[in-house]
Amino acid sequence: MAKIFPSLIAADLMNLRAEIEALNPHCEGYHLDVMDNHFVPNLTWGAQFINAIAKTTSRPALVHLMVDDPTNWIEKFTLPAHSSIEIHVESAGQTRKNLQRIRDLNLSPGIVINPKTEIEVIFPYLDLVDSVLLMSVEPGFSGQAFIPKVIEKIEPLVGYRETKGLKFEIGMDGGIGKENIADLTKRRIDFFGVGSGIFGQPNRVKALKELQQLAITSQ
Repeated sequence: MAKIFPSLIAADLMNLRAEIEALNPHCEGYHLDVMDNHFVPNLTWGAQFINAIAKTTSRPALVHLMVDDPTNWIEKFTLPAHSSIEIHVESAGQTRKNLQRIRDLNLSPGIVINPKTEIEVIFPYLDLVDSVLLMSVEPGFSGQAFIPKVIEKIEPLVGYRETKGLKFEIGMDGGIGKENIADLTKRRIDFFGVGSGIFGQPNRVKALKELQQLAITSQ
């Protein structure tokens, strides 16, 4: 079954602990966006706040670094087992070295690609990663509409994975909801970061379960 990671940037931040406690029994983990107001025009949480969130749950964290240079961020996190740190191919710094450092810290390295970046740009790094995250909105803000053209990246990425015998999972983040999750699962997306598709609904647990059911029935 495709995994769904609630994206806490869209949660009720004044009641974040309650949001997490309600979803904990039902989700695979949480998607956590770190933005530095340079790489993207928005500022969210630093490492200290991410680590505080991580203490409230044993569920894995998918830490998505939207920062100019992830080099100085990677070692600042204290995360649950099986967590991952995802860095943008568009970021500065030594991408291969940073991915290897994530693995050396017993975390799962992931690479992220923006909607306008050609998919082939990440191919040189795919031997190092456990996951690829396809941005299906422009990074920086929650609640944006899904960009359909991103779907064109899935087939060549799946083909490369099969041709090279690699095992990385393919995820998608941005504009995911009941109207598209079934189709994306059929196209071989393995996991999703979902913000307003869960937290924009009156009942978060119900919304999550509905998305999970759509993903199950589409496989």
